[in-house]
Amino acid sequence: MKNLAHHIASLATTAWVGGLWAIGYIAVSILFRAQPDKQLAGMLSGQMFTVMGYIGIVCGTYLLLYRLVLSGKTAARERVFWLVVAMLVITLLLQFGIHPLMAEIKLQARSPDVMQSALAPRFKMWHGVSSILYLVESLLGAALVIKGASKNPYSIPTAALRK
Repeated sequence: MKNLAHHIASLATTAWVGGLWAIGYIAVSILFRAQPDKQLAGMLSGQMFTVMGYIGIVCGTYLLLYRLVLSGKTAARERVFWLVVAMLVITLLLQFGIHPLMAEIKLQARSPDVMQSALAPRFKMWHGVSSILYLVESLLGAALVIKGASKNPYSIPTAALRK
């Protein structure tokens, strides 16, 4: 059963971090290059980020629970645990704080294109904050993949190999 939990943790890390990279740096950039209607591209990107946010919440919650069950109280001393906490906090901040705020600014603009409204500077500022947080989360995800791969609890300890 522990092996199954580890495999699910690996899949959760892959889905979360891989999704962050695939959506944020591949799909969205292709969408904005290929779609002449930038408002439509923005709306579709927002939907992808929303779905990715919920995937991150589910995966991050599982990974935190997994580390707590695996390591108990000592989980708080592990870098992997804190990487997941930081990523999850950023995901929650984006999902339930910044993205709704940006949606509200679009509504307040009362214009089909927020970038042509008086609220454009405010929207640009929050879009920039969102982009920076997404980049930080992506970099934390890279560290999680690297640290997580080196922390396989089912690998054979090197001391056992020397015997």
